[in-house]
Amino acid sequence: MPSELIDGFGRQVRYVRISVTDRCDFRCVYCMSEEMTFLPRAQILTLEELGMVARAFVEMGVEKIRLTGGEPLVRRGIDQLIEQTSVLPGLRDLAMTTNGAGLVKHARRLREAGLNRLNISLDTLDPQRFRQLTRTGDLERVLDGLRAAREAGFERIKLNAVILKGRNDDEVLDLVEFARSEGVDLSFIEEMPLGDVSDHSRAETFCSSDEVKAIIECRHALIPTTESTLGPSRYFRMTDSDSRIGFISPHSHNFCASCNRVRVTAEGRLLLCLGNEHSVDLRAVLRQHPGDLDALKQAIVAALPLKPERHHFTTDGDVQIVRFMNMTGG
Repeated sequence: MPSELIDGFGRQVRYVRISVTDRCDFRCVYCMSEEMTFLPRAQILTLEELGMVARAFVEMGVEKIRLTGGEPLVRRGIDQLIEQTSVLPGLRDLAMTTNGAGLVKHARRLREAGLNRLNISLDTLDPQRFRQLTRTGDLERVLDGLRAAREAGFERIKLNAVILKGRNDDEVLDLVEFARSEGVDLSFIEEMPLGDVSDHSRAETFCSSDEVKAIIECRHALIPTTESTLGPSRYFRMTDSDSRIGFISPHSHNFCASCNRVRVTAEGRLLLCLGNEHSVDLRAVLRQHPGDLDALKQAIVAALPLKPERHHFTTDGDVQIVRFMNMTGG
């Protein structure tokens, strides 16, 4: 069994994003439809199965795991999974992406369990607009969650903002100033063409990272850095702030050549690329060979040739992938 995961293009897989649930207490317009049908619980990986997946990847050289959803904090027992995973030898970074709504309740326990870092989704600072974009969310609850996370001892908290033209692009500078005042990082993300959304036309709302960067540079000079968290963000610094500004640009600055990531969906599909449907059913392996870590590792290694050289996203509103982001975990 190889000790490292190398795909057919010489890229080493060092980062795995694991979705622990497809459920969420928000219904963000770019992530899912308003009336979602969620998976039956029997189809979702158990905490024990998720723990085995994490262990298998780390034993084969993965250094970073990010827990995602849906919304990971709606998964009962998530702190137990974090406790088991955080102590795996060789794991350098255990992170989570959350909508922040559950952090007032859970932040301290997550930190105590061994979670290293948090990404919090925040697309607007306007309460009414926040409700429109999330359909169900309460902005003040998220902001309270951010502060609870900081009080719990999380460092380098990062905000993630998906910018949609005509919806929240007028808030780019407000979000930057908020990140600076809160002492957190901020990444701007181009919308991914996943799932057939009915709320807006992606062709009309697409806002490139270059457009966002130009808006910021009207007020703040952005200094490029080589800093990395093993993810796709390109980071910039400002001379008068410790906050970093990142850009995740799957359309305008394709990062496939250096892609070191794979994803495991809540139902146990190993996705080799966010922008392709190439996948392997790890749940079937886990349930046909319960407790057999070697069988799981063999299935992961056998899947690597399916990882494509690149994705082929477009910005014309065409949906290449029918699954929604909540099924994938970003």
